[in-house]
Amino acid sequence: MIDLVGFDGDDTLWHSQEFYDRAQDEFEAILGRYIDLEREGLREALLNTERANIKLFGYGAKGMTLSMIESAIELTEGRVEARDIHRIVRLGKDVLAHPVELLPGIRAAVEAVAREHRVVLITKGDLFHQEYKVARCGLADVFHRIEIVSEKDPAAYARLFREFDVTPERFAMVGNSLRSDIAPVVDLGGWGVYMPYHSTWSYETDTDFAFNERVIEVKGAEGIPAAISRMHGTSVPPAP
Repeated sequence: MIDLVGFDGDDTLWHSQEFYDRAQDEFEAILGRYIDLEREGLREALLNTERANIKLFGYGAKGMTLSMIESAIELTEGRVEARDIHRIVRLGKDVLAHPVELLPGIRAAVEAVAREHRVVLITKGDLFHQEYKVARCGLADVFHRIEIVSEKDPAAYARLFREFDVTPERFAMVGNSLRSDIAPVVDLGGWGVYMPYHSTWSYETDTDFAFNERVIEVKGAEGIPAAISRMHGTSVPPAP
């Protein structure tokens, strides 16, 4: 039986990654004035900088912006002009202020699941930015609780289980990231409903997680309630 269902926020409830992709494209256009993007391997350099900075800056637009500025200075060997640094700052501000638009069918899916189970929103990233999106998504009142965490790892999910007094086998997580939403939960003995998004940050795809009987993939929000119902009526031995 499933007692508690968790929902991811970015690219599960509302659109997010395309705003980061747009900022990436504009960042590359800025740097294209200084360097040969293909020769320099800009995307990989930026990703490596972002990876190294996560523990300092966390996830989200602010960390992305600082990493872009750092990369711009390093890749141009300090030649990047102050006006272009300012343009990069504006890119970050635009991402922080993007409109919050729900994915098609997600409202009905969340409400359907909430009629049968306790539901919690578990999202990671910058606190202010995530609070901004939660407040504007129009779904906050549906959730029993909203968790904004700095990282989605086994420790974060284990803490959630303790606070809700639920065992992993009675928890299902809905999300678009195998690395953050599915793998940690399934490794603990829980369930995962994987709903891929059309664009995913490469950091979130960097995982060797293998699908098993505890994961159901759905093509869209309309498949979520049925997937949870399947899990609710399935008996699978606890994970070792």
